[in-house]
Amino acid sequence: MDNLKTAQLNLPPDVIDFGAGQPSPHLLPLELLREAAASRLGDPDPGYLAYGAMAGDGYFRHVLANYLGEHYQLPVDFENLFVTGGASQGLDLICTLFSRPGDTIFVEEPSYFLALRIFADHGLNVVSLPMDDQGLVMEALERNLSQHTPAFLYTIPSFHNPSSVTLTAERREQLVQLSHQHDLLIVADEVYHLLSFGAEPPPPLAGHIDRGRVISLGSFSKIMAPGLRLGWIQTGAELIQCLADCGLVDSGGSLNAFTSGVMRSAIELGLLEKQLTKLKRVYNERKIALSSVLRDLLPDTVRFVEPEGGFFIWLEFADHIDTSQLLAAARRHKVGFLPGINFSSHNALKNCARLSFAYFDVPELEEGARRLAMAIRELTNDD
Repeated sequence: MDNLKTAQLNLPPDVIDFGAGQPSPHLLPLELLREAAASRLGDPDPGYLAYGAMAGDGYFRHVLANYLGEHYQLPVDFENLFVTGGASQGLDLICTLFSRPGDTIFVEEPSYFLALRIFADHGLNVVSLPMDDQGLVMEALERNLSQHTPAFLYTIPSFHNPSSVTLTAERREQLVQLSHQHDLLIVADEVYHLLSFGAEPPPPLAGHIDRGRVISLGSFSKIMAPGLRLGWIQTGAELIQCLADCGLVDSGGSLNAFTSGVMRSAIELGLLEKQLTKLKRVYNERKIALSSVLRDLLPDTVRFVEPEGGFFIWLEFADHIDTSQLLAAARRHKVGFLPGINFSSHNALKNCARLSFAYFDVPELEEGARRLAMAIRELTNDD
């Protein structure tokens, strides 16, 4: 019956794959969602079972706006929210509405590898921009804006996937100013913004929707459960109208109206906050444990920064190490990861690797790190 399983990932029980960028099965909040669904289904108003308003159910958007406003410490207007079937669907819809095949877009290097897949599906010409430990390099963006007229810039400003770097407040301000000066549409993938382990990141780019052309993507996949396939876009009124007027929602109505109703109850009952608090605690414990073992066991030539939020640790090896070759050695030790080349738009980053601490508990993470260290020794001894 294995062929009937619908999960993205079904690992053999003896393999520890750091490539799994999703929550552990036991972190999926079945009981919380059962309570939220029972509450919503107990409501005599069946409106959430209809097609629904184009931008999404107004009651849900009100509740979500209040929730985001509390966490962002910024006012959030429900009319600036558009409900999506997850961040990936939102990004695909943005590509459909705001670009055409052959258009140029800007992305960070590295960038989320599945976003690169979506851009390829739309036939977009990707120009990559460098990052450093403070996020996207603004000088490089400004230089490229003098050479290209991109349809948009795709950025992951908080707890970046895969690098875990967070764009500084100063650079966020510079980015918004450049957006205004060059009429640059910013697509900010902010799905990890609420998953901070200590100090909060700078205010989200969503807070700048009135100053520049900013579209912020959010998702319940990272803070509740990925199978909900529910997210949101936060942007200005003009762009919200473009989204609401598109053929997709004109035909099908609100995207994921029923799940919106369930999540409305989850927020109202405090269940989303309960789950978010739990995830932040668990992921922080895992991050600390994995970082500690990596520091102890990996060669000094392997560099990484312990993340302050999100899902990932980004390893940078010596230039001559090809992590695709390392992965072959790692698999012999029953451990996996995603090679850096997956996150490059031009087949670079061959000496990098992304590890996720979201899927496995601390003992498995520590054992996986030991296996990875053995694979590195095997590869370097062969050199």
